[in-house]
Amino acid sequence: MRVLRSIPELAQIPGPVFLAIGVFDGVHLGHQAVISTAVRHAAEAAGTAVVVTFDPHPAKFLRPQESPRLLTATAHKIALIRQLGVSHLLVLKFDQEMASTPPAEFVRQLVTTARPLREICVGQEWSFGKNRAGNLALLEKLGGELEFRVVGVEPIMSGEIIVSSTAIRKAVEIGNFAGATQMLGREYTILGTVESGSQMGRSLGFPTANLSAHSEQFPPNGVYAAEAQLEGKRLRGVINLGVRPTVADGSPARVLELHLFDFARDIYGSDIEVRFLRYLRPEQKFQNLAALRAQIARDVEAAQHAFSEGCR
Repeated sequence: MRVLRSIPELAQIPGPVFLAIGVFDGVHLGHQAVISTAVRHAAEAAGTAVVVTFDPHPAKFLRPQESPRLLTATAHKIALIRQLGVSHLLVLKFDQEMASTPPAEFVRQLVTTARPLREICVGQEWSFGKNRAGNLALLEKLGGELEFRVVGVEPIMSGEIIVSSTAIRKAVEIGNFAGATQMLGREYTILGTVESGSQMGRSLGFPTANLSAHSEQFPPNGVYAAEAQLEGKRLRGVINLGVRPTVADGSPARVLELHLFDFARDIYGSDIEVRFLRYLRPEQKFQNLAALRAQIARDVEAAQHAFSEGCR
C-alpha cells in the first residue's frame, strides 16, 4: 500500500480517482463499508481508490483535554487499512491550517488535484471542515457543481446498536470483547511500542515488555491471558494492566505489562499488537514481593491452562 501525506500527491495517482474519506478510528464495520464501496466502484470503472484519513484524530487536536481514548492510533490504523487490500492511503496532517479550512475549500482542493475526481464516499453522518460545517448535503451540492458523485453509506447495525467508534470504546472499557468484536469485524487489539521500565518483572523472574499504547482504549484493569503479534509471529503470554499497587510510585497512570512465555529477546522499540483472550483476575495489592512473585507464577499457570483449553 502506498501512503501519501499531502493533497498535491493525489496528482500522481492514475484516474479516475475514488475517495473514501473519514477519521476511521477503529476501522470498524461501518468504516469498512465506506472503504469497500470506494474500492468496488473504482474497480468497476478501472480507476483508483484512495482512502483519506487524518493524523492526529481531529478531537485530539481540537479538544486535547476532552478527547476520548483511541481505538487505533495512526500506525495501527494504517496497518488495519493495509489488511483490507487498499492500494493507496492519504494521511493528512490535522493541524490549525486544516482545522481552519472551510469545507468547500477542502473539497475544491481535492477536485483540483485528483485527475479526475470521480467519486467521494463517506458515512452518512460524516462532518468536516471549519467548525465541522461540512456534511453529506454540502458534499452533494458541491458534487453537482464540480462534477463528481457522492455516496453516503448507511450506518451498519449490530443488533439494535449502530456500529460506531463510541459504542466500541464503551464495550472495550467494560471488558465486553464479544460486543466489540461484533462491531469491529475483528477482535479488539492494542498496538504498543516496547519501552524501558523498572525491570521489576525481570527481578521477579518474569520479564515483561512495557507497552506504550499510543492513547488506545484500555479494557478494565486486571490480569489477562493474551496473544501478541511480533514481527509476523504469534506469541502467548500474560498481561497485567493497571497501576501496579504493590510497587506503585504514586502515579495514577495505567501500565500495560506483557510477559511472553519462553521469550528472552531484547525488543525495546519494537511494536507489538496484543489481544486480550481471557480475564483471569482483578489487579490487587500484595504484602510483599515474594507474594507478588508467587501470584505471577499462578497467573502464568492459569493462562497456560486457558490456552490448553483452546482459548483463542
